[in-house]
Amino acid sequence: MNRNAKIALGCGGAGCLGLIVVVIAVAVLIVTGVIKAPGIYSPSSNSNYNYNRNSNYNVNVNTNDNLNANSNSDSSDSSSLSDDDKHKLFQAAGMSQDNALILRVLRKIGFSNTGSEEYQQFIKDHSPWALRNMDFVRSVLTPEKAREYVEAHIDD
Repeated sequence: MNRNAKIALGCGGAGCLGLIVVVIAVAVLIVTGVIKAPGIYSPSSNSNYNYNRNSNYNVNVNTNDNLNANSNSDSSDSSSLSDDDKHKLFQAAGMSQDNALILRVLRKIGFSNTGSEEYQQFIKDHSPWALRNMDFVRSVLTPEKAREYVEAHIDD
């Protein structure tokens, strides 16, 4: 065996050994989940990424009060408010998490009967309104700020 044959045999062996090390390293990375191999499913890992944001707003108020007794005076108060002002009061009242304040706002904006068709339509219209007015929604994000807004604007 001459010198060139020995060099070729050594380089070939080193090349094969290097290739084996690379294959083992890739296999370890696939098993640990660092590299995702196409067609290989690992039941211990989940690669689903979901981002959900719920912008729905619901108010459910159950009381034993007879809210219809004051409906005449409340509806006259609500006529002085614009739709935008009604939505702002409604949003802030809900964010306050104060049931008494929510009832007060509902009466103020003319919804003493939360089962009415007008109220149901208002609720349907509220979500798109909130999406268009995210700056306002952010301004009443805490119960304290929401309560302050309602108290400052409920008598407008």
